[in-house]
Amino acid sequence: MKRSTFLLGAAALTLTACAGAPPTPTLGPDGKPLPKVYRIRSTDTGRIQFRMLDAINALRQASGAPALELNARLNAAAATHARDMSVQNRPWHFGSDGSSPITRIQRAGYSGRLVGEAISETYETELETLGAWMEAPNTRTVILDASAREMGFSWFQEPNGKIWWNLVLGAPDEIGFTPVNAPS
Repeated sequence: MKRSTFLLGAAALTLTACAGAPPTPTLGPDGKPLPKVYRIRSTDTGRIQFRMLDAINALRQASGAPALELNARLNAAAATHARDMSVQNRPWHFGSDGSSPITRIQRAGYSGRLVGEAISETYETELETLGAWMEAPNTRTVILDASAREMGFSWFQEPNGKIWWNLVLGAPDEIGFTPVNAPS
């Protein structure tokens, strides 16, 4: 009886020690843990876009700016530029054909005004990327700009996991546009 209790106790202790050990992270040449690849499936598009929209609207609400709505044309312009940044292998605001963010939203059929654009090249999630954008004064200003009413958000993920994020904010034409909180 004592022997079986001892064996059961030893087995339980061994299992606890094995289960409780966290996995050892893979370290890069700088000694820091390598990032985990955030894989995006084609079925994740709506979930990711609305999670970003909700997060940005929470930040805008806290700053007193009106909420944004997703715009399909701005999404298309963002998707085109995200893929183009990957082709160019550099995050910047100009397309491989020399196009500007204004030109790209016009090509996508958006008739409003460009408020601004935020871009990123990373392996991080959309919310981690938003956090980095909010730490940079220039992109924070764009995201919280009270004149913006519409948002386009997209990305391109390379096979190695690198993600090229693109956020475009716009303001619809003033003709026929009624602000969300305007009296009727």
